[in-house]
Amino acid sequence: MAGKFDIESWVSASAAAVAALGTPGFPKALTEAMRTVVPFEFTVTFAYYKDRRPLDIYDDFPAAKRRVMVDDYQEGPYLLDPFYLHSAAPTTSRLVRLRELAPDRFYQAEYFRNYYVQTGLAEEIGFIVDVGDDVSVVISAMRELKAFSAKEFRDLQTIFPFVEACAKRHWAGLIDEFAGQPGSEGPRLPKLIDEAFQSFGRNLLTPREAEIVEYTLKGHSAEATGHALGIAPGTVRIHRRNIYGKLGVSSQGELFSKFMASLEDL
Repeated sequence: MAGKFDIESWVSASAAAVAALGTPGFPKALTEAMRTVVPFEFTVTFAYYKDRRPLDIYDDFPAAKRRVMVDDYQEGPYLLDPFYLHSAAPTTSRLVRLRELAPDRFYQAEYFRNYYVQTGLAEEIGFIVDVGDDVSVVISAMRELKAFSAKEFRDLQTIFPFVEACAKRHWAGLIDEFAGQPGSEGPRLPKLIDEAFQSFGRNLLTPREAEIVEYTLKGHSAEATGHALGIAPGTVRIHRRNIYGKLGVSSQGELFSKFMASLEDL
């Protein structure tokens, strides 16, 4: 690691993080150690377990930003978050950029345009760690002004084994925190899409149309959706027109809005 970052600061801060293992001060100590390697403005750590609502186990947002990043996120947008969709345990622990996980039309999709743009972030990267018992945590490092350079990303990859080992030790048994939440086995997003459209007719959409709604909401293009479902892109577009007609919407924005509004009743 020599020459990549201030080794003296890293050793001191990482030692403090180890000393804080098992205490409430650990998440802050860990992110402070990470910041000695590469600076970033904000951090949040969410825990995910199957179909349960994610737990905010640490963040350092100011109040106004926390309303968007945590409170609003937990109300439903997390269901379309690439980090949520790619971190379901058991998973491969890794450091990854949001844009590497995102579907091909993510930045044109309504999740980004209606929700994520409100975060004001230039880039978000995440340390995804499988902590056992089908629970994963994602420690996000966020920047407002500029993306992480290739060198900065490599430096953070260098300390990933340390972050992973500490996270697994500190958050072992985190599954107990989900005990009070209702939930079910099986995929959450398809179930919610089905339930979300009850108000204007559960039987309006065919199973294939429900699948296409899911891919559309996640930010997949007609080409990517067609590839995933084994149908032609033109067929996907025809299905989308039929879906819009059945649901009384005229755009992906209206579809997203109806989906998010329907979640409030579930």
